[in-house]
Amino acid sequence: MQVLGKILGAFFGFLLGGPIGLLLGIFLGHKFDQARRNANQDGGFGRFSGGQTDHQSRQAEFFHAGFSVMGHMAKAKGRVTQEEIRVASAIMDRMQLHGEARRLAQDAFREGKAEDFPLQDVLGRVRHSTQGRLDLLQFFLELQIQAAFADGSLHPKERQLLFVIGRGLGFSDQQLERRLHMQEAAFRFQQGGGFYRQQSQQQGGPRQAPRRDQLADAYELLGVAQDASAKDLKRSYRKLMNEHHPDKLAAKGLPPEMMELAKQKAQELTAAYELIKKEKGYK
Repeated sequence: MQVLGKILGAFFGFLLGGPIGLLLGIFLGHKFDQARRNANQDGGFGRFSGGQTDHQSRQAEFFHAGFSVMGHMAKAKGRVTQEEIRVASAIMDRMQLHGEARRLAQDAFREGKAEDFPLQDVLGRVRHSTQGRLDLLQFFLELQIQAAFADGSLHPKERQLLFVIGRGLGFSDQQLERRLHMQEAAFRFQQGGGFYRQQSQQQGGPRQAPRRDQLADAYELLGVAQDASAKDLKRSYRKLMNEHHPDKLAAKGLPPEMMELAKQKAQELTAAYELIKKEKGYK
């Protein structure tokens, strides 16, 4: 129990102000003891600057690992083609990476293409640096799935490698399979205009009825059946938004360079949800 502050506060308070000073001294001493206790729990005074440095280091490691594993994924089919390089560049564009941040991403991507790339070691460091936070690990996995799907198809060797990555991050094969289906639907939803049409409607553009398959993609993107009730739809949407909310991911350690991708994912989920609500007449 921290009592030194109370004792000193009471002593000097009584000397300087009598009984009233005694009470004031005890109060101030109590506040001092609380501050000492909190500081000790956090690792001592001055922990903030050290913790901040450690936080930034984990963010940098997450960023580097994301692009190096992406480079390893690009080589899954045997050799890195111009299409894989274009896909990586497109993801960097979506993240709005420029200057030093883009150079670091490109360097990491090249490292991942090496024959002796230590994939399991890198995945282990990702799990360690994220401290096992499921939503950050999920973001990392989805980043690799997006990269694999970005050219419009999933090669069998890419699929095989995604399962290796998923297991290395602690996900079951069933969890990965579900994410693959959702990402494939998200890709079709984007390409079919579902996301961009919804954005246009929100900005006052003309409303067009979605094609049947676009509505089906919206359901699959949200991970619910097409006969899901309004309640189940909302529950799934809120769960996914909680997992992908940019502010929450940032607070848990998502690198600022990757925030734009998180924002786009949240917008995509909202577009799919709003599309279904309008078509079904849900409030």
